[in-house]
Amino acid sequence: MGVMAVRRKKPTRRTKKRTSKKTSTPKKRGMTTVEMEDAISRLFGIRTHIIVPNVSWGLPGMHECDVFIIKKSGYAVEVEIKRTKSDLLADFQKKHNHDDERIREFYYALPEKLLETCEELIPEHAGIISCYTSQWSNRNDVYATIKRKAEVRKGSRKLTLEEQFKVAKLGTMRIWSLKKKIIKLQDATSKKVY
Repeated sequence: MGVMAVRRKKPTRRTKKRTSKKTSTPKKRGMTTVEMEDAISRLFGIRTHIIVPNVSWGLPGMHECDVFIIKKSGYAVEVEIKRTKSDLLADFQKKHNHDDERIREFYYALPEKLLETCEELIPEHAGIISCYTSQWSNRNDVYATIKRKAEVRKGSRKLTLEEQFKVAKLGTMRIWSLKKKIIKLQDATSKKVY
């Protein structure tokens, strides 16, 4: 009888031997803009005020606002989210300077770790919101607190009922776009499950 050569299969991911185990701790990720928006909305109170992220159209002559808040009084608050020092510095180059008669209070929101290096750069009239993760939470929830109250802008006016309605309409439109994204994610996930 002849000797048959046995052909070995090429190792697959499952059969490949692991040569070394990594023992390093996972890298902690920075907080996202969406997490900061959520924390800011909870800080101001979604049950009390109309709060809409990313308002870039709907109010003629208005610049883009990261978070636009209409208080029960009818006055508006703008929150500009900055995740890096360079992003904050670039914001100071904008021509509009976040000036609009419809904005009564203006805040910069930053991750807590940036406050030390950026606080002195923020103009005196602007308020400061600090976003942070709690060491006491077993989840990675992001929270927000006001570190410096914004000055009330002289000459600011209440939004008209029509303007308030337009902002509220933008907010409800966002809900339906997000639901569409959820449906797509669920469809993509269900295709993977057998």
